[in-house]
Amino acid sequence: MTEAPRLRITEIFHSLQGESRTVGLPTTFVRLTGCPLRCVYCDTTYSFQGGEWLALDDVLARVRQFPARHVCVTGGEPLAQKACLNLLTRLCDEGYVVSLETSGALDICQVDSRVHRVMDLKGPSSGEQEKNHLPNIACLNAADEVKFVIAHREDFDWAVAMMAQYQLDARCDVLFSPSFGLIEPKVLAQWILDAGLNVRMQLQLHKLIWGDEKGR
Repeated sequence: MTEAPRLRITEIFHSLQGESRTVGLPTTFVRLTGCPLRCVYCDTTYSFQGGEWLALDDVLARVRQFPARHVCVTGGEPLAQKACLNLLTRLCDEGYVVSLETSGALDICQVDSRVHRVMDLKGPSSGEQEKNHLPNIACLNAADEVKFVIAHREDFDWAVAMMAQYQLDARCDVLFSPSFGLIEPKVLAQWILDAGLNVRMQLQLHKLIWGDEKGR
């Protein structure tokens, strides 16, 4: 008998979405354990190890305990666990509005088409630029978002070049996010305005409210 799929889960919690086009909406977060990347500015290093193994039915049961209709599957890198694809489909089948936050280092093309994918492209300051799985770009559509975390001018210039090379703003929404504590938001805002970019600058709402408190 084939064993039912399981996932290693760091936490499942209810909060406000801090990023992307659904920012501010009450959301249930399912944070999967583990990540193959080690980005310099990572703010969820506590999810790299540990966690609790749960069957998909148990994950869904915990999600149902919260009132939110939006569910965000995040990490770590959620796609590092193969059963993440099953979870995303199950959540969609139950009628949730589902988003996936992914590093962009792993294939996103097999993700259920009903899922709103928020995909990073890792710039120079991340230390993981070579891990970008660029074939993912061809799979992006208007329901998706690409996020650049900007820590300094080199990141910004690289992001602008990637936008032009792949015409990203014609494919989907593009987010520029200042790396928390590494660049003043007003500096990035001015760079965006001066360059005349068709992007959305975002601040991490959860950090403005709760600071660096884990799980928010």
